[in-house]
Amino acid sequence: MKRFTLNPVVIALLLAAGLFALGGVIRPGFANYTLALNILRLAAFLAIVAAGQTLVVISGGEGIDLSVGAVVTLGAILVFRIANGSNALLLPALALALLVGALIGAINGVGITLLRVPPLVMTLGMTGVVGGLILVITQGRLVGAPAPALNALVSRPLVFGIPGVVLLWLVLGGLMWVLLERTVYGKQLFAIGMNRTTARLSGVRVPLVVIATYALSSMLAALGGVVLLGYTQNVFLNLGAPYTLPSIAAVVVGGTLIAGGMGSYWGTMAGALVLTILTSLLTALTLPESARQIIYGLTLLALLAVYGRERGLRQ
Repeated sequence: MKRFTLNPVVIALLLAAGLFALGGVIRPGFANYTLALNILRLAAFLAIVAAGQTLVVISGGEGIDLSVGAVVTLGAILVFRIANGSNALLLPALALALLVGALIGAINGVGITLLRVPPLVMTLGMTGVVGGLILVITQGRLVGAPAPALNALVSRPLVFGIPGVVLLWLVLGGLMWVLLERTVYGKQLFAIGMNRTTARLSGVRVPLVVIATYALSSMLAALGGVVLLGYTQNVFLNLGAPYTLPSIAAVVVGGTLIAGGMGSYWGTMAGALVLTILTSLLTALTLPESARQIIYGLTLLALLAVYGRERGLRQ
């Protein structure tokens, strides 16, 4: 008799709904429309950064991109300095930020495939390289200004009071679905995640796919930095650092197999929502920062342990 299992995306969404309802019980006023929109906005920032992380994890080979946080910061700084408050320069600045991000990711991919550096080591080393590049660009001074159009696109309500960043997130979700489910690249990505030797014997150019995957990861991280700039209206040297580990957690909580070969961006979106609601709930409880960090960490460990053990959830 076939065992019934829920889709991991459904599980993550049910968990998010349960946490939101629990917040309404514990803290009256927590579960309201305004706060729900704010949670969606914050979840969108994490999920955009985690989009590329999803591709990297699906690719297998112990793939995890630890450089995304540094690239988030670099993308924001490039747009902040180049646009310098000018709407006319926003698109060229965005294009440059995405190009630089893709180049950084491609270097990661080359190091992993051709030099055979383990992904954790390669991307961690790239974090230091990007940090140094940021210091060279800024010379210790964060000079610039956000473009007004970027703030309008990201923060202002566009439809039914929904912020622009949430709509952008939904569009990205659709594009990621097409990329993973309806393109040759997507099919090859799942193939190399399942078994790289088999994929290579089937004619898949594994190194090229891996390099493209890491390039996309860093490009999407740079996009996340630009979008985050539209919200914060300012930059600082560790702007993207808080997104590195949560981007990995969102992917895993969303049901993507950490060993590669199985997963979806819809799951990552749901995972980002779970983590954001959990953070908001802990903040609403007005606990000391130390207590919030401990509870968040323990809850995250419990979630990851459950997802790590229940392989059936991913089948």
